[in-house]
Amino acid sequence: MKTLLILNALTTPSVGLIFWTSIVFIILLIILSKFAWKPILSAIKSREQKIESALQEAAKAREEIQKLKSDNEKLLAEARQEAENILKEAREVKEKTIAQAKEDAQKEAQKIIRSAQESIAAQKAAAIAEIKQQVATLSIEIASKILKKELSNPDAQKQLAKQMLEETILN
Repeated sequence: MKTLLILNALTTPSVGLIFWTSIVFIILLIILSKFAWKPILSAIKSREQKIESALQEAAKAREEIQKLKSDNEKLLAEARQEAENILKEAREVKEKTIAQAKEDAQKEAQKIIRSAQESIAAQKAAAIAEIKQQVATLSIEIASKILKKELSNPDAQKQLAKQMLEETILN
């Protein structure tokens, strides 16, 4: 039973203990409210404000990053389009230049061929004229030699003249 009394005395507090504990607790609350809670609450509020402003700045930064990202994508798309346009124009210029060069080369080739044909025709005409002159000269020389030989006789002269007249009339 002694143990029960001791146990009972330990588990049931006395009125004096409850009174003094309550007084100490109230004094502690008053002291904490005057000196500790205001600085703690103000520190918590300032920290809350800092966190809120940091979150707002992070959201703004995220928005700016998204905006920059979309701007960069637009710029890249425009740059790609411009590069494609430049390449297209370059291809067109190349094709036009090649076509123009072909056309100019064909014209120049035709001009050279025409010039060569004219030169060949002129040289041919000159060669024919020279051959005709040489043939005529040779014919005259041969004819004069033949005539000298055959025309020593007067009857042969008359017969040759008659023959030439007949040939001339036939032609």
